[in-house]
Amino acid sequence: MEKIPKGTILIMAILIIGAMVGLLNQSALNTALPNIMGDFQLSTSTAQWLTTAFALVTGIVVPITAFLIQRFTTKQVFVFAMGLLTAGTLLCAVSPNFGLLLTGRIVQAVGVGIMLPLVQTLAFILIPVGKRGFTMGMIGLAINFAPAIGPVLNGWLVQDHSWRLLFYILFPFALLITIAGLWLIKNVTRQVKSKIDALSMALSSLGFGGVLYGFSVSGSKGWGSTEVLISLGIGCIALGLFVWRQLTMDNPLLELRVFTSPSFTLATAISMILMIIMLSAQLLLPIYMQTMLGYSALKSGLMLLPGAILMGVMSPVAGKLFDKMGARMLVIIGLSLTVVSALLFSNLTEHTSYAFLMIGYSLRMIGVSLTLLPVVTSGMNSLAPDLIRHGIPVNTTLRTVAGSIGTALLVTIMTYSGGGLGQTSDVHSLIHGMNVASMVTAGSAVLALILAFFIKRKEAPVERPAKGVPVK
Repeated sequence: MEKIPKGTILIMAILIIGAMVGLLNQSALNTALPNIMGDFQLSTSTAQWLTTAFALVTGIVVPITAFLIQRFTTKQVFVFAMGLLTAGTLLCAVSPNFGLLLTGRIVQAVGVGIMLPLVQTLAFILIPVGKRGFTMGMIGLAINFAPAIGPVLNGWLVQDHSWRLLFYILFPFALLITIAGLWLIKNVTRQVKSKIDALSMALSSLGFGGVLYGFSVSGSKGWGSTEVLISLGIGCIALGLFVWRQLTMDNPLLELRVFTSPSFTLATAISMILMIIMLSAQLLLPIYMQTMLGYSALKSGLMLLPGAILMGVMSPVAGKLFDKMGARMLVIIGLSLTVVSALLFSNLTEHTSYAFLMIGYSLRMIGVSLTLLPVVTSGMNSLAPDLIRHGIPVNTTLRTVAGSIGTALLVTIMTYSGGGLGQTSDVHSLIHGMNVASMVTAGSAVLALILAFFIKRKEAPVERPAKGVPVK
């Protein structure tokens, strides 16, 4: 089996560490929101924009990464992304008011939105097929471990110090990684001197931004809200026009012809369902524990930590197994565990133990770790090299949108099935809503499991040289 050159290992290490710093910035602020609200005298809905805006901007930026990788050198794209992340982190640390803090979060989000697809795309360009599973597993460790440890780390810092301290700690790390990339990262892609299509960019931003915003505020505004309906309507129309334009252009912003590969299409569909299953658990279980069982925010967050750590640890293991046996059996086993976990959470009561919730959630995260990155890697291996730079942003964008839409729908199902979250005295009704949402999650997992049986036993990867990709 072909070995990975030391220079490639160094580049991938820098990219993965950079992604970890970005994801720590993304997730760590959640536990600090109450302190920030007190410092700047903010309402909950206003402070929530520090996380909502981050998610919106990241979703908007991801689709243009394919163009950036094609148009600029690897070093230029990396330094630009990490430079924005570094500058945004410093701005958040020193911000004297909410406006500048929100601006810093938006600048950070642009950097993270470029970094995540960049590191995955370069993994498929630099790494031999036989090593891609393990490499994606290591990327998965970073992607999963950083968001898991972020809220706990910042919760500890906030308890004894200021929420600003996290940004002061992350800033020198981000700056160091930026400087290291400036000196050590070499270009590994061939540039194509093309111009970005302004109309495609506008339609993409309006479409993805409108849909993500509509679903993000639906929980607080209500699905019948004029603001939600207008946002979703404009978003869907813009997305329709965006898709039509991409299919009629010679050099599209996103090459949607990646869906001519049945393996890629199948892998994307399964990964979208998995994002809904994973993110819904991270959202619904803390609501259930705090609203219905009376646990503190810190204790509900700690309940999620073992599962997240297990997922991070299992990701490289799943990658190694993928390199040996392909995706099909791993995905079937992982989704079977996920179905079992969802069924366990469909019969919760006011007496459900803390240990039961922790074990059930850990089981789900093990299932997702055996499934998510192997199925994405399998789908990407089916693409020609000139489509890989488009495949990763397409898959990442759709997973982001699916996660946002799915969690919003499941919160709605839980709320209406339980008679409304405002009725805190009727605990039985609220728990019934949680169980109904879990049953819907189980149904989604069963659908993904059925789709998994259509995955090829061993995907035949495409490794031929193609236009725009240098021959290694």
